[in-house]
Amino acid sequence: MRILLAEDDELLGSGIRAGLAQHGFQVDWVRDGIAAERELATGAYQAAVLDLGLPRQDGMEVLRQVRARRNATPVLVLTARDAVPARIAGLDAGADDYLIKPIDLHELAARLRALVRRAHGQTDACLTAGHVVLNPAAHRVLAHGQPVELSGREYDLLHALLLNAGRVLSRDQLEQRLYQWGSEINSNAVEVHIYHLRRKLGAALIETVRGVGYCIQREPT
Repeated sequence: MRILLAEDDELLGSGIRAGLAQHGFQVDWVRDGIAAERELATGAYQAAVLDLGLPRQDGMEVLRQVRARRNATPVLVLTARDAVPARIAGLDAGADDYLIKPIDLHELAARLRALVRRAHGQTDACLTAGHVVLNPAAHRVLAHGQPVELSGREYDLLHALLLNAGRVLSRDQLEQRLYQWGSEINSNAVEVHIYHLRRKLGAALIETVRGVGYCIQREPT
């Protein structure tokens, strides 16, 4: 799951990035508001953690500009501004959640998982397709009730497809969700990960929509 972190404090930012990485997040880190607005405009992120006291452009203005463009990326505001009016202003400006520093990284990770889940219309904590169950909190995948060992990329790819069940994702869209800045991407990387997932979880799980991309069908309700 690819997350944007906008935080100008070097010590705090490095700690959050490292902590979220331990929870399975791919974190791109920017240190000012202009960079945050630019990155959010790409649509490459499943969620963002946004400090309000950013240099060059205040986090509140970033939030207003992002929402004015109808960008629905879930945004969690992380700030030292703890007064009730500041919280109300942040939420009314379009924040999806609001946390006061200092933070617990386990809570931050849980809140981000919840934001992403809700943004994709998922109500259950676990994502299910047939005999496959993915538990984001435990970072674990079961097939027919048995744990399956996946690489980090395989897990992220499966997570992206399950979050978007019933929707076809192109190779470019999947690459955006799998790789951080500066990552070297082989031309057939997604296809290789798809091959390994099918081998481990069953060939019928992931459908190829020729010329478009890949899809996991939504579970019937």
